[in-house]
Amino acid sequence: MMVQSDTPAQSGTQIVVDGVGRKFDGGMVAVENVGLTVAAGEFLAILGPSGSGKSTLLRMIAGLDRPTSGSIQINHNGDEHPGRADVAFVFQDAHLLPWRNVLRNVALPLELIGVAKSDRIAAARQSLARVGLADVERLYPSQLSGGMRMRVSLARALVSQPKLLLLDEPFAALDEITRQQLDEQLRRLWQETGMTVVFVTHSIMEATFLAERAIVVSKRPARIVLDHRLALPPDRTSELRGRAEFASEMGILLAALEKNF
Repeated sequence: MMVQSDTPAQSGTQIVVDGVGRKFDGGMVAVENVGLTVAAGEFLAILGPSGSGKSTLLRMIAGLDRPTSGSIQINHNGDEHPGRADVAFVFQDAHLLPWRNVLRNVALPLELIGVAKSDRIAAARQSLARVGLADVERLYPSQLSGGMRMRVSLARALVSQPKLLLLDEPFAALDEITRQQLDEQLRRLWQETGMTVVFVTHSIMEATFLAERAIVVSKRPARIVLDHRLALPPDRTSELRGRAEFASEMGILLAALEKNF
């Protein structure tokens, strides 16, 4: 299998969530009657309080968990069952293999689907360059800072050129400056690739900066209480965070959170 690593994903994938609920053994309901459509190439933030069920919703979109009611369809160019390489997930922890160096960690998804060694190494090097880590490929996870480990995790997610990228509060444990830098980098990568991105966070500032559209979910069980398209420019830099329109958009999300906390 050959990887065309010099060409980004041409388009994202559509997500259709129809009346989805998730009830766990013991009776706890995490998600209740959630319905939304995410357009191909859209950047959606899911915002809600800790423990609200937003991560459960993301895991169901990823296929890591199954709804107990309703349905989820992932559609790319009419295909309702995209391949593994078309969907990537970035967790709260980088989950890097400590015995593999950075380059081999990033190449792992391609190794698992049978890509030839020379092709997967070339693709991994390009993916590392895209996140600004071309000079650390021989280092091991223990030699990296927290921010660098998350960059490696992001490079690993991007190496297969996914049509859909799902992120579950990946920068939550980082200091504020590093987190803002990674938000800016992720936003640029989304613009370059055209992939669909769904980003779960409990940070109002992060959701406002990153997304084209944000949904706010209630405390558990998660229900959508606000579906809001952000009125901000497509090109976003750090100075945007100090502008009045940014504060206004944050205020809209905050009001929805406070009302349903």
